[in-house]
Amino acid sequence: MNNNRLITTLFILFIATSSFSTSLAFSNLIISKLDSQIDLTSQVVRSTITLKIKNNGDDPVSEVLLPFPEQQAEKLTFLVAGSSEGKGKRKSSFSALSTKVANPEGSPPALTWYSVLLSQPLSKGDTLTLEVKTVFAHSLRPFPEKITQADAQLLVFQDSAYYLSPYPVKVQSLTVKLPDQNVESYTKIENTQLSGSEIKYGPYQNIPSFSFKPIAVHFVSNRPLAVAEELVREIEISHWGNIQVTEHYKLIHGGAQLTGEFSRLDFQARFKGVSAFRNLIATLPPRARSIYYRDEIGNISTSNLRSDSRKTLLDIEPRYPMFGGWKTSFTIGYSMPLKDFLFQAEGKRFVNITFSSPFNDIVVENLTVKVVLPEGSKDISVSVPFPVKQSQETKISHLDMVGRPVVVLEKSNVVPEHNLYFQVYYRFNSFSLLWEPLMLISGFFFLFVTCIIYMHADLTISKSSASYLAKLQWDEVQSTVQQIQNILSQCLAMHDKLEASLRDLSRTGDIKTCKAARKAADGMSKELFKEMKPLLSFLHSSPQAAGVVPKVEEVVAKERELLEKLMLKHSTVTDSYEKKLGGREIENRVASIQQKVMALRQEVDDLLDVIDEI
Repeated sequence: MNNNRLITTLFILFIATSSFSTSLAFSNLIISKLDSQIDLTSQVVRSTITLKIKNNGDDPVSEVLLPFPEQQAEKLTFLVAGSSEGKGKRKSSFSALSTKVANPEGSPPALTWYSVLLSQPLSKGDTLTLEVKTVFAHSLRPFPEKITQADAQLLVFQDSAYYLSPYPVKVQSLTVKLPDQNVESYTKIENTQLSGSEIKYGPYQNIPSFSFKPIAVHFVSNRPLAVAEELVREIEISHWGNIQVTEHYKLIHGGAQLTGEFSRLDFQARFKGVSAFRNLIATLPPRARSIYYRDEIGNISTSNLRSDSRKTLLDIEPRYPMFGGWKTSFTIGYSMPLKDFLFQAEGKRFVNITFSSPFNDIVVENLTVKVVLPEGSKDISVSVPFPVKQSQETKISHLDMVGRPVVVLEKSNVVPEHNLYFQVYYRFNSFSLLWEPLMLISGFFFLFVTCIIYMHADLTISKSSASYLAKLQWDEVQSTVQQIQNILSQCLAMHDKLEASLRDLSRTGDIKTCKAARKAADGMSKELFKEMKPLLSFLHSSPQAAGVVPKVEEVVAKERELLEKLMLKHSTVTDSYEKKLGGREIENRVASIQQKVMALRQEVDDLLDVIDEI
């Protein structure tokens, strides 16, 4: 253990306070008995100190000073002090006293002071029992800092066996409570005893002010050190009867970091990985509903929910086991009935709800609480039982006009003791509730009216207008061009039949059938060109077809020329067969004609593609 910062700090304090401790500020009070209990069973260090204080001076004393070394003050997250009177069974209940940061004159710079203001001044000879409860975060240090999956986690805690008091102490004792009996080592001084899972120091008598006796405890603790590096809680208030809570976590295991490779087999089958945490338990209100647990991938199914009349327990399990240094991010959300948390006082409404994370054993390094109030809320104020950084912003949501006021509260190093109730006060006119339904009703009303007008209105173009007539003429032109294309397609199909008859002739030698096919094609072509004639006449007469006619006439002319060449090829082949010429000689006679036929066919296809785009 090479971390001796606390010991060094206390030594410096001893020198710096040697003259300060004898000042008049502390000479009136003595501590007749001091019992200190330090709880190390979780990742935060909880200390409960009971001081029986007596005023030996002549003047009444109205405050008690509590000093903390600089190292401890940095990690102090929660402090409450209260008085109790009586003895034994007659001891009265704990009554919290006002506490504030103090700066006694001439105090050494290495100390942070808190002043506990007494409800009544302590007169000469009177005694007071004062109970001080403190919580420290990040006071436990993993040692070693890196472990394997099979190793247990060891933590180190350092402090002083003597409570750092500005007043002399007649009798004092210290009890350190550990998670279990597995203690690696601990500082042994006089009157030290290990009993089960507790280490007891003292009692010690007649301890001068600002005395110290450094101790260190090295113990086994496999409890997870769940630390939320960032937590954003959004609490959205709806006066329609619901509160929606959404919490975004960035979580890290703050314990000893895992070294070496992770083995899923060892983790599940051999129970190696005791320092990893598998689940977290959140305590939600008893009537929480619509609960979900998800991350960036989606919903996480590894969660269980149990509820009774007092609470709802949400047991969540991350997607993977969390070892030291490992991180994860996730979101939980749930709804609650508004009537359980909304109240009225002095003409104002106020929301009374818990401040911190609902998880039982977690430290939040940076917490942001956003309370989204209904649109139209005004005269907003906040009451929090501890210091926080406060600001305000605006959130635009559905059906909002100016946005909803958002109270933003920020605090660092938040521990479970901070999960206290806080209040947000505001004024809200109930008539503002009608704004959203009226917007919906108006929206649907104007939508229906618009639909009715559209269904009954004649939005067509006037049939006597020039644009309408031009559109009709163009439609006729397009229809005529389409008919011509259909006729030309029939002509091309007829060409294919002529070519097929020649192939049949080469296979069967049936000249008579081949001539009959040519005669039928000739008759069909005359009929098709006859049908095309009035269509071409219409295009010539229509002004809208001025740009179309040249292309149509060109493709018709090419089709006629193609038909002539095909007829010539057909007659040449049949005559050659009648004269019983050889195949090579027939091919030579029709070669030039065939080349012309192929070129014309390509031109006709290209022109048809051009007309198709009109």
